[in-house]
Amino acid sequence: MKKVINVPEQVVEEMLQGMSIAYPQYLKRVEGFDVLVRTNSPVANKVGLVSGGGSGHEPSHAGFVGRGMLDGAIAGAVFTSPTPDQVYEAIKAVDGGTGVLLIIKNYSGDVMNFEMATEMAIAEGIDVEKVIVNDDVAVENSTWTIGRRGIAGTVFVHKIAGAKAETGASLLEVKRVAEKVINNVRSMGMALDSCTVPAAGKPSFVLGDNEIEIGMGIHGEPGTHREALRSADEITSHLVEKILDDMPLSSGEEVAVIVNGLGATPLMELYIVNRKVAELLGAKGVKIEKTYVGNYMTSLEMAGFSVSILKLDSELKELLFAQADTPALVQF
Repeated sequence: MKKVINVPEQVVEEMLQGMSIAYPQYLKRVEGFDVLVRTNSPVANKVGLVSGGGSGHEPSHAGFVGRGMLDGAIAGAVFTSPTPDQVYEAIKAVDGGTGVLLIIKNYSGDVMNFEMATEMAIAEGIDVEKVIVNDDVAVENSTWTIGRRGIAGTVFVHKIAGAKAETGASLLEVKRVAEKVINNVRSMGMALDSCTVPAAGKPSFVLGDNEIEIGMGIHGEPGTHREALRSADEITSHLVEKILDDMPLSSGEEVAVIVNGLGATPLMELYIVNRKVAELLGAKGVKIEKTYVGNYMTSLEMAGFSVSILKLDSELKELLFAQADTPALVQF
């Protein structure tokens, strides 16, 4: 195992220290917990947004803490759900008096622990609602998941729900918008190679020299199948076809797109993928209103990418284009 770390047991702690040092204008640590919140938290009379999960997906989730997106993020151990007490502390830290919305990716441990934290917070008189993101069209049930997994489309939920919260909307209104995004976003990914969890010290899975996995999850969960390496255009066409099979789009409809790197894929290759995504959608008369290409939800150093497509209406488009300022996205 080759990694730029000190000891595996300290990677999350030292990462959080490094982030806090790098971005003091955005982030502050909740003392004693693996939680980063906005420096001005809690924001009075604004719904607080909290997300999180296992570490190893950076910049998700703390990279999206800031004005117009999240108010707090919890970092679990690598690829491991945060504990209920960590989530509970995040809820308390961002509650500005009008409630807190939890944005949860659909993994069994995350769902269970966030729900336990919700019960703890409600018992303390904090109004808490939650949404569960399940944008991955690859498989219905998988390792760690009942139902579809939550992957990079979650970033659209952070952005649009965050923009709604900035308007002073109520907790139920912010939840409604978050659920609208979830209902209109689909994603699918693939892997060229594995990643290595520091504590494990060996790759999570092994692919042959000319083998790829289609539909791979962000923790190394199995996808739909393995096959021989094909061209970027062929792989991208397959992923987009699967997304559109699940969420058909008609000529004249508007979308936003994320071409997301999993940690080790060069931007050169992601831009090649994006070229094909645009070509495929354009051939159907679908208008791309905004495109994001880069690392938004990674899987340590996994090589591969995912495509997320969000169907827009006038409300979602206005919120998507609202200004945001976070460490990962100066302007999202």
